Amino acid sequence: MRRPLLTATVAGAALALVLGSTSAQAEPDGAARIQPFLAQQLDGLTASAPAVAMIHGETTADAQQAVQDAGMREVTRFDRVGVVAAVGTKKQIQQAREADGVTYVEGNQPVEYHQHTSNQATRGAEAAADLTDDQGRALTGEGVSVAVIDSGVDPTHPYLRGATVANLKTVCLPVIEALCHVQRVPNFLDTDTLSVGGHGTHVSGIAVGRPTTLTNGEELQGAAPGASLVSISTGVAVLILGADSALNWVLENHERPCGDGVSADECPPIKVTNNSYGPSGGGAFDPESTTVKLQRALAEEGVVTVWAAGNDGGDGSESLTNPPGQDPTGGIISVASYYDEDTGTRDGQVSSFSSRGDQSDRSTWPDLSAPGEDITSACRPTLPICTTGLDFKNGPGPLDIGTFNTISGTSMAAPHVAGAVAQLFQANPNATPAQVEQALTSTAHKFTDGAGYVGGTSFDKGHGLMDVVAAVEAVR
Repeated sequence: MRRPLLTATVAGAALALVLGSTSAQAEPDGAARIQPFLAQQLDGLTASAPAVAMIHGETTADAQQAVQDAGMREVTRFDRVGVVAAVGTKKQIQQAREADGVTYVEGNQPVEYHQHTSNQATRGAEAAADLTDDQGRALTGEGVSVAVIDSGVDPTHPYLRGATVANLKTVCLPVIEALCHVQRVPNFLDTDTLSVGGHGTHVSGIAVGRPTTLTNGEELQGAAPGASLVSISTGVAVLILGADSALNWVLENHERPCGDGVSADECPPIKVTNNSYGPSGGGAFDPESTTVKLQRALAEEGVVTVWAAGNDGGDGSESLTNPPGQDPTGGIISVASYYDEDTGTRDGQVSSFSSRGDQSDRSTWPDLSAPGEDITSACRPTLPICTTGLDFKNGPGPLDIGTFNTISGTSMAAPHVAGAVAQLFQANPNATPAQVEQALTSTAHKFTDGAGYVGGTSFDKGHGLMDVVAAVEAVR
C-alpha cells in the first residue's frame, strides 16, 4: 500500500513506500519477470486465493490476451503504457506470465504518505511579487493546474477557496482494492474528510494556497497562489493500483482536466503532479513498473512529476529515497526536506528525517531540497493527520478555529517544488519538463549543511535549496 510521506515535527509529511525493493527478478523458466513483492505475496497464498496483478505487455492487446487466456478477471487497464490489471489465482497469474508478449508482472503494492509555507527561503514569494510573465501578470502560477494525488482536499477551506477546478476521487473495491476507477465529484465536496485524512488538504495548501491573513496577523500563501488545483483523492490507505490509476487519469486528461467544452482560461491544463507518497524504507528503482511508465509518458507530453524523497533519514550507507523519484528522466524530480529553522533564511539544515540516497550511487540521490520542516498550511483539527501538528492556528473567519497547523515531512517539501514548477511554466509555457528540472537544479542555492557536493549535487540534499527567482530567469 502506498502511504503519505509525513513527519509532523513529530511526524514529517512525505508519502513513503513501505515494502523495500521493487526491482524485478528474472526467472529461469522463461516466463516474464515478476516483481519481488508479488512473488512474495503469491508464495503465501493458497491455491484458490485471489490476488491483483498488473500484466505488462508489449502491447495492451498482448496483456489483455494473456489475462483472457489465463481466465483472470480484468478490472482496469492503462492503454497508454500497455498494462492490464486483473484478479486471478496463483496458477492463473503464473499462466499469464508465460504468455507470449508479456514482459513483466507487478503486484498491488501498499504505499504511505510522506507529510507556514516558507516561500521566503525559496524566494518563491519574491518571484510572485516582483516577476511577471509575457502578459504582464504576476508570476503566481496563473494559467497552470497542479494535480495533487493525495488523500483528498477540503475545497471550502479558507486557504483553498476558489482554487479547485477539478475534484476527483479514485474509487477501488474494498478488501483487495482491485477495481479502481477515477470519478468526478462536485468541486465543493470535501474528499479529505470523506477519507478521514487531512494530508491532502495540507499539501494542497502548500502548493496553491491563496494569500491569507490568520487571526494572529500572520500572512501565508502557497508556493503558486494563482495556480489552479486538480485534486485526485486516493484515500488514506492507498495501494499502488489506486495511485497509478490517478497518474493514468492525468496522462489521459492533462490537456483538458475539466472535460471538453471547458476553456483553458477557466480550467488550465495540468503541467505538474505532486506525489507525496511512496514505500517506507526506500527500495530499488524499478524501470518496468507501471508508475515509471506512466511518469515517463507524462514527461513526453509536457507534464512534470514531483516526488517526496521519503522520511527515513539515513547516513548515506544505503539508499532510502522513494524509488520512482530516482528516475533519471528529465522532468521527474525527487525532493528532500530543508529546515530554515523558522528564520526564512537560506542557510539552514537538511531535515534529519529526510531520506538520504546511497552516497556511492548518485542515481539514488534527491534532485533538490525545499522547505519541509515546521510548515504551516491548511488543516482541520478533526482530521487525524492534522492532530500530529502541535501548533494549531486560527484562520481569518470567526469560525475558522484551528484550521491551520504546522507539520513536517518531505510531503511538505514536494508541493513547494510543484508550485514553483507552475510558476516556471507560466514564465515559459513552451519549456519542456527536462528544461524545467534543469532550471531548478542548476540554480539551486548551495547551502552547506550536511554532505559535501560532488559534481554539484549531494546524497542528502541534491543540488541544494530551490531558488525560484534564479530558476525563472534560467527557464525564460
